[in-house]
Amino acid sequence: MAKPLPLRGLLRLNPPADIWHKPALSAAAALAVPDLTLLALDRLDLALYTSAGALCALYGHDRPYRARARMLAGVVLAAVAGMGLALAGAALVASPAVRVALAAVVAAAHRTGCDAARVGPPGNIVLTFVTATAFFVPQHAGEIPAHLGLVLLSGALAWLVCMAPGLVRPHGPERIATARALEAAARLRSAGPAGGTRARHALLTAIGAARRTTAASAVRTVLGPLLDEAESALAGGAAEPWAAESLRERARLLRGGGPLPGPAATVSAGPVAGAGRPPRLAWPSPAIGIRVALGGSVAGWTALALGMGHPYWAVVSAASVCQAHTGLSWQRGVQRVLGNLLGLAVFTALLPLARTGAVALVLVTLALQVAAEATITRNYWLGSVWVAPMALFLGEFATAHPAGPLAADRWLDTVVGAVLGLMACVLVTNRRAARRVERAVTRLRAAGRTADEEPGARQQLAGALVELREAVEVAAGEWWVPTPMEAVSTVEREGHTRLARLVS
Repeated sequence: MAKPLPLRGLLRLNPPADIWHKPALSAAAALAVPDLTLLALDRLDLALYTSAGALCALYGHDRPYRARARMLAGVVLAAVAGMGLALAGAALVASPAVRVALAAVVAAAHRTGCDAARVGPPGNIVLTFVTATAFFVPQHAGEIPAHLGLVLLSGALAWLVCMAPGLVRPHGPERIATARALEAAARLRSAGPAGGTRARHALLTAIGAARRTTAASAVRTVLGPLLDEAESALAGGAAEPWAAESLRERARLLRGGGPLPGPAATVSAGPVAGAGRPPRLAWPSPAIGIRVALGGSVAGWTALALGMGHPYWAVVSAASVCQAHTGLSWQRGVQRVLGNLLGLAVFTALLPLARTGAVALVLVTLALQVAAEATITRNYWLGSVWVAPMALFLGEFATAHPAGPLAADRWLDTVVGAVLGLMACVLVTNRRAARRVERAVTRLRAAGRTADEEPGARQQLAGALVELREAVEVAAGEWWVPTPMEAVSTVEREGHTRLARLVS
């Protein structure tokens, strides 16, 4: 039986992300240097290529610096590869319909790769935006090497900008990850037995992320006991406001610049052997990539058939709508349509200022980039209010366009992409969703049986609980997947009970 599409929380604003300023300021710095350089050279028409590399500065800010270096290098190379295909397509493929299809396939490849490598926000959408645009920028084959060189140089600058804070706070990401775990534990301590599965899942997720972040760190012996203390909140019991406040105070100290708190005041001599290895790729369901490719292609072709001048916007909209499950895709579609409509109003209001000169255009675009990062974690629709005009102003770098037709194209392409992207999610079913729940239940039962016997089994049990909850959320969000919630809830409850005994 089909499930109703969710409306709850569709437009609700979440608290701002704790480190939103890091990607915001990093991307602004990485964009400002090449933009101002191009401005001085009177070559702002090349800003698409420098932006493709500079926007890589949005990634990896929750990773420790060694892992961040590897991941950012991979993102930059993915940007260069995607732009290479896009520029070759623009130069060699005359048919707009074929270019739309190629853009959608590249978007699907970016989505699959980002999911497999667990890249995290902003995921594939930034790569998709720049590559889809590049498929429709006039291009000569002889120009491609120089343009790709600009992508690579700006990507290298983004890498340096994101790595630079490590010179001042080399263990900043580890401290923040541990602080998040302590804050999650404080919320559970404050709630007591009424905290519920959601608060316990949030704590388990935060602890797991912190343990992965600190595994190869020189400060693991300091932060490890703090994570053990956070984990002890899983034992439950009455609400303990005093204990919750103590956890929050430790988190504040960690986020500050002072010495590390905790029972140990020394750092270890070196990382655990093998702990810093990157996680193995976990290939997602092929349904996700197929949804992006199908939705993007059909959306772009529809935009072409309707005579719209920017069919790649429809491709990007469809790619952004295709999320982990249908329920989330529905929410993302509504949020994108609303955010873009409001964003067009912002674009119209700022256009006279931006057209006072090239300097004003660059500064407005940078300000919108910061505003987008400040708000997008609160709700996607609010971030889109600033992303939409920023994308339009980036197009103004090469040449000015009539405002009315430009806004109309953006609005229609957004609606077409959102509708057809959602239709692709409904039609292409994720058949792995139900099997993933079954495997997660089996793993949780096995972890529960060995929890008292094997070393490290407590962490395996916690990981199995997190995996089950994530699998259930994906399956529950698919309109067609029957989820045996009663049986799952029983197994999950037993797992939490056993874990509470182990940490008490």
